Amino acid sequence: MKRRAFLGLGGLALAAGALTTGALGGWKLISHGPQPLLLSARDDSDGHHYAVGYRLDGSKAFATRVSERCHDVVPHPSLPLAVFVGRRPSRESYLIDTRDGRLLQTLASPVERHFYGHGVFHQDGEWFYSTENDTSQPGRGVLGVYRLQGERLERVAERSTHGLGPHQLLWLPGGEELVVANGGIRTEADSRVMMNLDAMEPSLVLMHRDGTLISKEQLPERMNSVRHLAVAADGTIVSGQQYEGDPQDVAPLLAIKRPGQPFQPFPLGEAQRQAMNQYTASLAIHDELRLLALTAPRGNRFFIWNLDSTELLLDAPLPDCAGVGAVADGFVVTSGQGRCRLYDCRGEQIAVRPLELPAGLWDNHLRLA
Repeated sequence: MKRRAFLGLGGLALAAGALTTGALGGWKLISHGPQPLLLSARDDSDGHHYAVGYRLDGSKAFATRVSERCHDVVPHPSLPLAVFVGRRPSRESYLIDTRDGRLLQTLASPVERHFYGHGVFHQDGEWFYSTENDTSQPGRGVLGVYRLQGERLERVAERSTHGLGPHQLLWLPGGEELVVANGGIRTEADSRVMMNLDAMEPSLVLMHRDGTLISKEQLPERMNSVRHLAVAADGTIVSGQQYEGDPQDVAPLLAIKRPGQPFQPFPLGEAQRQAMNQYTASLAIHDELRLLALTAPRGNRFFIWNLDSTELLLDAPLPDCAGVGAVADGFVVTSGQGRCRLYDCRGEQIAVRPLELPAGLWDNHLRLA
């Protein structure tokens, strides 16, 4: 599809970087160089789980086998390490050295807690926060608070997410306040069975990192689970939903909260909403180009919109599309069944080309470091 009125391209930090030396807690600070490192969870054809890192030219940095399936990946803001967060209801996450894939720590959830698939490092690099389920009160959302001590994360506290079934969380600009997608679903320990479909409580929460609630907003549709997030540099928040009601119901699968405005549906074309098959997965915002990208794996569709005008710029078939991340040219998208692709958004038309990365078996998220 033809694209219009894009802003000029600036240099993205994700796709740039020079050799940097220094020290933090005994670590030697080294960037990954001029080519970003794609971090994701991936399986092999035998069903084994891996934490992987690849360059965009297809060269493998590492593939570390882990015992439980991972979901999102959280790179450290300055050190060559990342947390591969266990997929709900995993009781393990993995701290990986991204230079060589060395497994530094298998992070175990406490008794009566399990991971929900997402986390964030604070900008100072010392603190890590993960969304977790309190299985003694199934669905009660907590943030596990971990402190980085050398090559280990130590759990030191927890905070309420002010909701049920928290999934993704991200920092707001400034890096001291969090947005949390509370999916609103109760699940028991070691289970993905949804216990409260008749009484779901999805919400979008803004909170200080000390746990203090700033705001809590809900969409009208009670069964519309708020799951995944993207945050722009100006504070615009976009959420992707997974609707648990009747497949024929009309529910806003994409929602937006612009600074100073309420949480509300994103103006989504009905053809696109139907194509999503009531399920969205990974979102990404390209700040320089002011673009929003979304994968809808159950509908086998990939979308790009202008974030400001909400104009639809791309509606493309992509089998089992999985993770999406912003790079200098546009967006990288992985797939559970097919080739990974780069969508170049710099010209008058969005151009797509396959990447020389392993095909298929990628999980729903990717990060670039």
